[in-house]
Amino acid sequence: MSLDPALRQRIDQLLADHRVVLFMKGSPDAPQCGFSARAVAALAPLGIDYAHVNVLADQDIREGIKLYGDWPTIPQLYIDGQLVGGSDIVEQMANAGELHAALGLPPPDRTPPAISITADALAMLREALANAGDGHALKIDVDPRYNARLQLAPVDAGAIATEVGGLRVQFDLASARRADGMKIDWVDDTRGRGLLIDNPNAPPKVRELSPVEAAGRIAAGQLLLVDVRPPEERAHAQVKTAFRTLDGDGVAQLEALPKDTALAFLCHHGGRSAQAAEHFRQLGFSEVYNVVGGIDAWADADPAIGKY
Repeated sequence: MSLDPALRQRIDQLLADHRVVLFMKGSPDAPQCGFSARAVAALAPLGIDYAHVNVLADQDIREGIKLYGDWPTIPQLYIDGQLVGGSDIVEQMANAGELHAALGLPPPDRTPPAISITADALAMLREALANAGDGHALKIDVDPRYNARLQLAPVDAGAIATEVGGLRVQFDLASARRADGMKIDWVDDTRGRGLLIDNPNAPPKVRELSPVEAAGRIAAGQLLLVDVRPPEERAHAQVKTAFRTLDGDGVAQLEALPKDTALAFLCHHGGRSAQAAEHFRQLGFSEVYNVVGGIDAWADADPAIGKY
């Protein structure tokens, strides 16, 4: 099958207009497949601007790019008009520093992260490694939202590695920087039974705020309130102060705010607002609140609002 000349010209122009282009499913903020998410995660630590093409929104490009570079899968990364490869190759090149070289960037920092593991956690992990057999190490992946995943993996001589209490711990390039200062403990108490990870680099957890506290901080210009309820619910009851909504382009506008913007989220009883608050926390916002009890609790403090 040959590539339509008009479509080839479209792709040629895309690559001419942008030095780095990622053809992917979804967008960097919301990848729509695991492979695209991996490619985005590998590019993120480089701190570069790159163009992306959501192939799910353009069927012609989705099929045409496979013919263009004779590469059968998505995602595909291009630099200076040349195909680099898919997610596996992008990850490998990023971890080896080869992407930095291709982009003219300084070599990456491959300093092993400083992590600590308590004696109880070390004992559990050593037992797990002994059961896995020789040639295994602990591998720690920390994604862009600072969710950590621990697994047993074959020893990789090319990985960034550190040793804690005789235990080899391996990281990819991005995870190494995100894990610096991490503490791993073993707990068996009211919190549950298992490994507990404390990462000082992770965004602070969502905090609770009473309606009275929220009103005071809004009046002082210290807080932006976001009502996550749809318009038909807001028609029944609204706070008597300025607020933003998620209607229309509201989500995108909020996500584009500086990450140090203090945000508080409000719904009917506090459930949906808690989910919205967690979403923005994971985007990297450093001061995120959930209004406890929602508009119902706010109406208790201000009966003029009414309940529904």
